Amino acid sequence: MERFVVGRRSFLAMSAGGMASVAMPNVVRAQEKVVNLYSARHYDTDEALYGDFAKATGIRINRIDGNPDALIERLKAEGSNSPCDVFISIDAGRIEAARAQGLLQAINSEAIVGAVPDNLRDPDGHWFGFSTRARVIMYHKDRVKPGDVASYEDLANPKWKGKVLTRSSTNIYSQSLTGSVLAAHGAEKTEAWCRGLVANFARAPKGGDTDQIRAVAAGEGDLAISNTYYLGKIIRTNKPEDKELIAKIGVIFPNQGDRGTHINISGGGLAAHAKNKENGIKFLEYLVTASAQRYFAAGNDEYPVVANVAAPASVAGFGTFKADKLNARVFARNNAEALKIMDRAGWK
Repeated sequence: MERFVVGRRSFLAMSAGGMASVAMPNVVRAQEKVVNLYSARHYDTDEALYGDFAKATGIRINRIDGNPDALIERLKAEGSNSPCDVFISIDAGRIEAARAQGLLQAINSEAIVGAVPDNLRDPDGHWFGFSTRARVIMYHKDRVKPGDVASYEDLANPKWKGKVLTRSSTNIYSQSLTGSVLAAHGAEKTEAWCRGLVANFARAPKGGDTDQIRAVAAGEGDLAISNTYYLGKIIRTNKPEDKELIAKIGVIFPNQGDRGTHINISGGGLAAHAKNKENGIKFLEYLVTASAQRYFAAGNDEYPVVANVAAPASVAGFGTFKADKLNARVFARNNAEALKIMDRAGWK
């Protein structure tokens, strides 16, 4: 069973065949001023973003929230009858999966192309990144000096045996990072890196990025691989019990001397069978305006993609960094091979 949000109303539904379904009156009428959005983002500030778009354009947002993989399956099951106009998700791996399965259509938008860097959008125009997050190395300030680790490759150094914490190989963030290493070094060296990393695990991978950060602060390991926004969230919530944790954790942007730090995206594209195509394109173009960029980034403590928009204070405090310019579609398409390599290396 899934929860669906239509406009600002929630519905729960399950069809006899097991597929979640919901009656959405009028959502498929092409002449209505509406965008039917399938979104894997669930952040409060996104509500203000949708509201501002409606005020500016008169186009109402009907939204269905869900797990990204479940939304992709829904799009496949609905086929040409899908009411979806725009699909938004986290991680290039999932957005590329939607493109590869024919669930998105290419658009040619000067506004998007002019605002979004080449590496953060599909070369064929099927999807675009609207915010980014960096996958960094977080460390315990009492046990590691920033100069001790300079790259992802350094995490495989035997000196860190029993010191490294990370997520499971089944997590798409792990796959995308390994996919970027694969693009840089090829399969043989990437597998050697994975084996060295596994040998240095402080414990078997478990939990999310926040769990890795808290484990470093608690002394279970010295180093953690994490997306920046997880520490940003802890900082922004400003809970008294987290002040000690924040004081203990430092951030290293890896590979500043060569290819740069791996970054991933929140992004979206126009659905293959969009009934409100023009409205959908207007919404996607709205997401690269300065006001929308601020909402989009602040909602999940991410970095905006538009150059003249400042990052939220929660992550801007980590400092500036050189980002890997590898096109997101490359590491996304490497995910399947990356998972096989991680499995062979014992990264479970």
